[in-house]
Amino acid sequence: MQEQTAFADTDADGGGKPDTAVVRDALGVGVAVGLSGFAFGVTSAGSGLGLAQTCALSLLVFTGASQFALVGALAAGGNPLTAAAGAFFLGVRNAFYGLRLSQVLSLPRAVRPFAAQWVIDETTAVALAQPTRRSARLGFTVTGLSLYLLWNLTTLLGALGAKAIGDTDAWGLDAAGPAVFLALLAPMVRTTTERAVAALAVLLGLGLLPALPAGVPVLLAALAAPAVLWARGRRKGRTPAGAERGDQDARDAEEEDR
Repeated sequence: MQEQTAFADTDADGGGKPDTAVVRDALGVGVAVGLSGFAFGVTSAGSGLGLAQTCALSLLVFTGASQFALVGALAAGGNPLTAAAGAFFLGVRNAFYGLRLSQVLSLPRAVRPFAAQWVIDETTAVALAQPTRRSARLGFTVTGLSLYLLWNLTTLLGALGAKAIGDTDAWGLDAAGPAVFLALLAPMVRTTTERAVAALAVLLGLGLLPALPAGVPVLLAALAAPAVLWARGRRKGRTPAGAERGDQDARDAEEEDR
């Protein structure tokens, strides 16, 4: 807690990161992720949404995982309400990002409603990686602006391109959205607990897919996290204290700290 407070209260001058380095890193993230908006545009058009609807999702929602979840469920024939619910639950994590970023960035009240639109995985990661408040604000702004502009531009191009080539399934472009999402998610799964949650979520999602309407397996796959945490808690409670358990707990703690 002391480290977090010190970070939030740090000014720009002492020990700060050069602005050019912050901008370079932020643009790297913004451009790399922003280009995947093309995959969303293609996927959304392939799911039956119109050009205006596709562009509105990127302009107003602007959280890739939720957007892909929504159009993916619709493409599979899911109920619109179920698809929207799945997208909503995926987007809830951004509210928790906002709680942390509000301390780190400490933006004026008049700016916060506009900045909230850019609170996503990428802007949070870039902002929290900075050593000072000034560099955090700069990283957040550059990442958010570049990603927002490029994501919406490539969404438009993807939707127009999908209409031009016709049947996206025939080209295999229906898999573009899930592929991009997995590519973004994979580097974040590092600890043993995270791997267990991811594996169980995949099993739940694929196992329930034939039996439940489209979109529902995604919602139920979210139960993987509390299930794994509950199982881990019981294992720790039942295992007698010893060197082996201590070593394993130390390794898990070290992985989670990284």
